[in-house]
Amino acid sequence: MTPMVTDDRVARAEALLRASCGDRLRAAFALAPLTTFRIGGPAALYLEPESDDDLDAVAATVAATGIQVMVIGKGSNILVSDGGVHGLVLRLGRGYRWAARDGDIVTAGGSMPLPALAGVALRHGLAGLAFAVAIPATLGGAVRMNAGAHDGAMADVVTAVDVYRLSDPGRRRREATAMGFEYRHAELPDDAIVVGAAIRLRPGQDREIRAAMDEAREWRRMTQPLAEPNCGSVFTNPPGDHAARLIDGAGLKGHRVGGARVSEKHANFIVAGPGATAADVVSLIGVIRDLVLDRSGVELTPEVRLIGEAADA
Repeated sequence: MTPMVTDDRVARAEALLRASCGDRLRAAFALAPLTTFRIGGPAALYLEPESDDDLDAVAATVAATGIQVMVIGKGSNILVSDGGVHGLVLRLGRGYRWAARDGDIVTAGGSMPLPALAGVALRHGLAGLAFAVAIPATLGGAVRMNAGAHDGAMADVVTAVDVYRLSDPGRRRREATAMGFEYRHAELPDDAIVVGAAIRLRPGQDREIRAAMDEAREWRRMTQPLAEPNCGSVFTNPPGDHAARLIDGAGLKGHRVGGARVSEKHANFIVAGPGATAADVVSLIGVIRDLVLDRSGVELTPEVRLIGEAADA
């Protein structure tokens, strides 16, 4: 493991957060096991907030020290740099993993896994969220990136979002119309944490909902390299086209940089083989972008979120 370099901000932040969160705050914490890529370095500090009180403590610490903060969910859309994150990494804890139903509205906490939330909808006979069963994300992460699959997206069902801003502490509700939802994007400040959301669904037949969920699972199994570490789609689809088609057309399936390679099963997936590093993945992303631009004139935009030193690359 790469040694974690600390600075005075980290030391001061650690002292402040230990006073309020105790041993729940972890230092030099390995992040790779929390990501689907299974690579990358540690976080200088790591905390799983269980309540808004914990977020209040984080906000006060950020104001006092200026420490960098990053929020992760299920780790399916991120690449952590080999040098790790020289700041504080947050992942909402079990206190934010809950769901409740009121008529056609399902509300849930930000750390609720999206497939589990789809299961909640099924148990209540509510249709409209079957597409989410194949998306390995938390509700908070899915809302932030407007995750979608099978002609469905979070923007189609979300009616309101509960947001906590570290620079302006406190929970506030934003209506979906104020979220600026676009393809794989929501208009949220960098310091905004999605701590909950309300979703409007519709009554449905259990058999039809189950069939739609089974179809989504089977499609993912048949088209994606689930047996190998990856981050999901690496690039967003350009307007009117598919990133996978462009990458395949550039002859890049199976192309390698170090331990990272373009999946032979789905060209818009990079898989991390034995010995792969985050630097290998970043280099391969660059190779893909350059070759696709050269062959097709299309500049691909990464969907994967690079955190730590990888972001600079």
